[in-house]
Amino acid sequence: MKNLEKVVSRIETELDEKDQIREIALKSSRAIVRLAGGILKGMHRDESPGGSLEELRDEVSRLTNLLTEHPDVANAGYVENALQEYTEVGIVMAVLERGDVPSPEDLGVGSVPYLLGLGDTIGELRRFCLDDLRTGRADRAAERLDQMEELTGAIMRFDYPDAIVAIRKKQDVARSLLEKTRGEMTVAMSNRQLSDRLDELLKK
Repeated sequence: MKNLEKVVSRIETELDEKDQIREIALKSSRAIVRLAGGILKGMHRDESPGGSLEELRDEVSRLTNLLTEHPDVANAGYVENALQEYTEVGIVMAVLERGDVPSPEDLGVGSVPYLLGLGDTIGELRRFCLDDLRTGRADRAAERLDQMEELTGAIMRFDYPDAIVAIRKKQDVARSLLEKTRGEMTVAMSNRQLSDRLDELLKK
């Protein structure tokens, strides 16, 4: 079997390369998740993302370029999860700043991580809504609730098997969060109206 060593050596070289790519992708994915989480936390404290956002974008660009010729690694769960976190940051920032969403092409991600990130955005908007309620910004809280409703309606359009896009759980969570937030908004507005009425009576 004169050709055996040549064939096996070639396969070994390919797998060694793939193993190296996988290790780099794992490290990069962890960095993306860490950076994205830090930016989102900072946004709730009204902090500017500053250099972290640029660092996040650069890390995503390096990862996607690295995996161009390795679709099997690109489709690994840890890579998809990292791109989903990055997408969530991009969508949340756009919604808060412009009241609109970027496209998958704008963010440089595929449709699946984009949809999953879109689903997670609803939970982040709920947190902003509750922050606004606690600080007495009822009008802005109502705007966040409207955005939650719009995004929930958008992701509910997708009815596919999990093998194509595992969005069903996020749809269930979105529905639950939306209903919960509506209830909290109703209670908060009722309490506000009652408080305003009491203030009026006390002034008389």
